[in-house]
Amino acid sequence: MKLPPSASDRPPTSVDVARLAGVSQATVSYVLNDAPGVRISEETRAKVRAAADRLGYAPHASARALKTGRSDLVLCPVPDVALGSLFGIWMREMTERLGERGFRLVLLQGDAQAKGVAAARAWAEWRPAAVLVQEDRLTRAAVRQLHAAGTAAVVAIGPEPSALTPTLVFDDAGIGRAAARHLIERGRRRLAAVVPTEPVLRDFGERRLAGVLTEAAEAGGAAGSGLAVERVDLPFDEGAAAAVAARWAVSPDRPDAVFAYNDEYAVLMLRALQDAGLDVPGDVALVGADDLPWAALLRPRISSVRILGEGAAGDTADWIAGLIRDRERSPAVHRALTRVEIVPRESS
Repeated sequence: MKLPPSASDRPPTSVDVARLAGVSQATVSYVLNDAPGVRISEETRAKVRAAADRLGYAPHASARALKTGRSDLVLCPVPDVALGSLFGIWMREMTERLGERGFRLVLLQGDAQAKGVAAARAWAEWRPAAVLVQEDRLTRAAVRQLHAAGTAAVVAIGPEPSALTPTLVFDDAGIGRAAARHLIERGRRRLAAVVPTEPVLRDFGERRLAGVLTEAAEAGGAAGSGLAVERVDLPFDEGAAAAVAARWAVSPDRPDAVFAYNDEYAVLMLRALQDAGLDVPGDVALVGADDLPWAALLRPRISSVRILGEGAAGDTADWIAGLIRDRERSPAVHRALTRVEIVPRESS
């Protein structure tokens, strides 16, 4: 095959592939898109694919979006902050399963404060098949804007079902309850719960604290005596953690158990407690959340609340693909994103 002439700054097109393979442009489209119900010989298919490979041809996603009214993208606008390891693992699994369903998951970095119609218009420029975004960044007008632009599914992520659109419900309170329940069952009576002071984490920490308080209130009432819960507002800072641990080390009423918000904060508190001369778990039991792989490699090994069970990301991807297929818009539709279980180890 002789390569057709082309400008060095112009990417190859389907016309170039057709000319090099000696077939029509329609045949190129049928072959490269695996169009069903079209009878094309294997010899012709091989010629088209060979021509596309030789030219380095890639289909034009924007052109496809113009033709169909939407792309195959599932757009996920994310905050402009570092995200935890669990989120990365979950998103990789989501990407793989959505890919099997013909969709591509794209994380969109940008203004974490952008919300409402202005944000929706920016997201709509991508002509996404679906938008997956925090519930507090959506308004009724924003949802209407996305639907009007051809977005088949707008999915909110929040602590409870949205009144606007289908929701992935992330039960942070349930995480706090699971941690508190485990510590209380281990005989701990004075609990502390870490609430991160970082703005992007504070709301999550507040909800996890609420779960600890609810579990302690219920367990204390059932046992006929109260359980104490201390709130610890803490930045992810070694000096700040050391100050908390030093105060506890000389207090006769110090907590005998800590729920440290997540595994990263659990490591921060573990080091601070040990440096202050407190034994974990002898003096203070410790529980994190996320069950990250290295939690089992520390000494003592960190007990943790496992949040997303095996298959959770894949099941969520299937659910989102179904919303796109059915163009589901009812706010009555929601799915629990959080499945929790305690993983007990040496720290508690």
